[in-house]
Amino acid sequence: MAFIRKKRQEQQRQLYSKERFSLLLLNLEEYYFEQHTANHIQHQGTPNERKIRGSLKICSKSVIFEPDAVSQPIIKIPLRDCIKIGKYGENGASRHFAKAKSGGISLIFSQVYFINEHNIVAPYRIERGKMEYVFELDVSGKVEDVVETLLQLHRASYLDKLGDQTAMITAILQSRLARTSFDKNRFQSISEKLHMECKAEMVTPLVTNPGHVCITDANLYFQPLNGHPKPVVQITLQDVRRIYKRRHGLMPLGLEVFCSEDDLCSDIYLKFYEPQDRNDLYYYIATYLEHHVAEHTAESYMLQWQRGHLSNYQYLLHLNNLADRSCNDLSQYPVFPWIIHDYYSSELDLSNPGTFRDLSKPVGALNKERLERLLARYQEMADPKFMYGSHYSSPGYVLFYLVRIAPEYMLCLQNGRFDNADRMFNSIAETWKNCLDGATDFKELIPEFYGDDVSFLVNSLKLDLGKRQGGKMVDDVELPLWASSPEDFLQKSKDALESNYVSEHLHEWIDLVFGYKQKGSAAVVAHNVFHPLTYEGGVDLNSIEDPDEKVAMLTQILEFGQTPKQLFVTPHPRRITSQFKSLSQTSSRNVSLVDSPGEESFEDLTEESKILAWTNITKLQLHEQYKIHKEAVTGIAVSYNGSSIFTTSQDSTLKMFSKESKMLQRSISFSNMALSSCLLLPGDATVVSSSWDNNIYFYSIAFGRRQDTLMGHDDAVSKICWHDNRLYSASWDSTVKVWAGISAEMTGTKRHHFDMLAELEHEVSVDTISLNAGSTLLASGTKEGTVSIWDLTTATMLHQIPCHSGTVCDTAFSPDSRHILSTGEDGCLNVIDVQTGMLISSLTSQEPQRCFIWDGNSVLSGSQSGDLFVWDLLGAKISERIKGHTDAVTCLWMNEQCSSLITGGDDKQIMFWKLQY
Repeated sequence: MAFIRKKRQEQQRQLYSKERFSLLLLNLEEYYFEQHTANHIQHQGTPNERKIRGSLKICSKSVIFEPDAVSQPIIKIPLRDCIKIGKYGENGASRHFAKAKSGGISLIFSQVYFINEHNIVAPYRIERGKMEYVFELDVSGKVEDVVETLLQLHRASYLDKLGDQTAMITAILQSRLARTSFDKNRFQSISEKLHMECKAEMVTPLVTNPGHVCITDANLYFQPLNGHPKPVVQITLQDVRRIYKRRHGLMPLGLEVFCSEDDLCSDIYLKFYEPQDRNDLYYYIATYLEHHVAEHTAESYMLQWQRGHLSNYQYLLHLNNLADRSCNDLSQYPVFPWIIHDYYSSELDLSNPGTFRDLSKPVGALNKERLERLLARYQEMADPKFMYGSHYSSPGYVLFYLVRIAPEYMLCLQNGRFDNADRMFNSIAETWKNCLDGATDFKELIPEFYGDDVSFLVNSLKLDLGKRQGGKMVDDVELPLWASSPEDFLQKSKDALESNYVSEHLHEWIDLVFGYKQKGSAAVVAHNVFHPLTYEGGVDLNSIEDPDEKVAMLTQILEFGQTPKQLFVTPHPRRITSQFKSLSQTSSRNVSLVDSPGEESFEDLTEESKILAWTNITKLQLHEQYKIHKEAVTGIAVSYNGSSIFTTSQDSTLKMFSKESKMLQRSISFSNMALSSCLLLPGDATVVSSSWDNNIYFYSIAFGRRQDTLMGHDDAVSKICWHDNRLYSASWDSTVKVWAGISAEMTGTKRHHFDMLAELEHEVSVDTISLNAGSTLLASGTKEGTVSIWDLTTATMLHQIPCHSGTVCDTAFSPDSRHILSTGEDGCLNVIDVQTGMLISSLTSQEPQRCFIWDGNSVLSGSQSGDLFVWDLLGAKISERIKGHTDAVTCLWMNEQCSSLITGGDDKQIMFWKLQY
């Protein structure tokens, strides 16, 4: 997992450099300022005098000495425990020695920490009592400056109020940063052009490192003030793939840069002192990336996950990333759910729903008796109320799981100590049981539980983590009976995460953690209310004037844990799983879908050809074109054998064109008003056309004449659809009407009686409609940009989505009826989830896409300019632009095998296209 990989990279760097010092040796919120090569003089002025060679580190709250010899412990002296600091030999002590050792610094103190004794990671050894240590600097001329700095920091450490301490240390830090700037000699090339430079801190787990950020036309640089862990961090802008603004301590100051597409571990995380600096740098890099990398939203990832292009694991990683979760910030570490409920059986049965945890409830609500106690306390609590006194994700919980691979982090967080042996991560089953029954334990999991690296489960470092009651030493994590090894445990956990049960219910957990049940009344109903400080916007740190209160608040925020940024404010759609084939057999009010195995057997070959065709859709080539109308073409219908093409136009004519003879065979005019669309009834005997004169005309091909007229609207008819003896008509009179009695066998010898079954009323004119595969659902698009979803079995509206800023040009259901795609005058292509009515993806084009066909993943659209566009919805990008008409593409038709295409345009032409494999 990302954290473990980063930890190993750090270990490899330290191994290569032989440096044992780490920023993790500092206290939380402490800075490392400078280092000096020095000797630690032991038994000074005696025959046993001994020099220990090493490096003296000056930090904001401590002095650390790192001996070169790895057998010697690292020494840490807290400045608050110092009694006196000065040049060695001052006040008459050992004057002879002081003359000889003019580079000596004396520290008299009451407490010292010994770290990594014998080069072993273990709890710090503390020695108490009045002591004096002397350090001899190689550069004796630096002594006075170092002593002055130490005295200044010592005064800060002795200030009574924590806020005053922080303010003084911050002033010292800012003064140092102001006196320095980025070293331009570190540029990779002399031709690089500087764009901006500012102060910032590089964020790593538990610690931050101040320095200077510099960005040029080619690279992003960070130069640490202290030169640690290396003189400069450099990232080539060409390598950047993603960049995110981050909250840090609930403040909009963070920026995280990734040079990979899917890794959770970033290449650098920066915290700025001013939001404007963060925003300026983000804007510069984002502008650079604009033409190189597609930006992904939560909705676009949702679409990929729904359609099976992202695993549950990948989707959760992306959501965590978008919700400000980062492996560099342990207070906002990625959060994953407990999935498995059964940790006691000898076999794990993933086909049994009882094996799994209820994903619709937070951990705190899984135990009914505990929840009742928590709710009783909640009812009696004064505002602001909260149900849970601890969070489901915090630095302590993350390191609880990772202590075996990251012991230094636990020692840093807990002031040099490991937790009590009985409270350690000893057993999977015990930990789960405590999460179910414990009065204050509501923690979820971390991504490592669904990764490939078992090191966090195994005590491979042979750490002494203590002895439990009963005498057993803490060693490897105890696994469930159904896991034969750590590798087997992770594999079965991954299998559980990707199981059908979890795929069907994961959206419920997403609602709790990232979605609409995270806050507000929905959170109360779902028993999902945490302390107000954990939520974004829960406290405005800038409004707190008391420095002590502000520091205490920030410390509480960082240590208690933070709720992820809310990504969704409406119910999250469920995933499309293998047993959920199509909505075509049921009303969308019934969310569970039905199997239709019988339909697949005779469609296999057609489906294979469709898949092949859409895979190669960018290879469409223009075959021939004809100008058969005097005005824009508005509709295309084709006979079953493909020989006859019927088109309507704003020139008021319906025309019949022979593909074989390449000649116009008929031209029919019903009135002097434009025709808006047409369709061919099964059997190829009747063409139905809609007109701006408020009528719908039925034309008999065999008899060569108009056989009937349906006068059913009070304004222009904009679009018609037909299915199973029913005609659906949309009109500028703000209605969609459903007509019965329109069979495929309509004869041309007598007039018909048309029965209106339903009238779907809208507030404004309706410009387009479409049906799902089973004609149980209808989507309508209006002049004002609203898409409505209707249940045709009850003639009721399910959802109304205002998703375009102008007229809706076209709508269509995906083949599985799960989604609707709409295009509009605003140039947007919007994907709507049918179940929830949520707008889950939106792509923007430079021009309106007037019409389209799609397979659920890819879109072929006709644009205002006349070109055809192929869109990769899941990749959020244009795959191909194909030259076509000289004016807007207004309509298109595709055969069942998706191998042939006919388009009509404002340029009065129809064009024939073929796929060239």
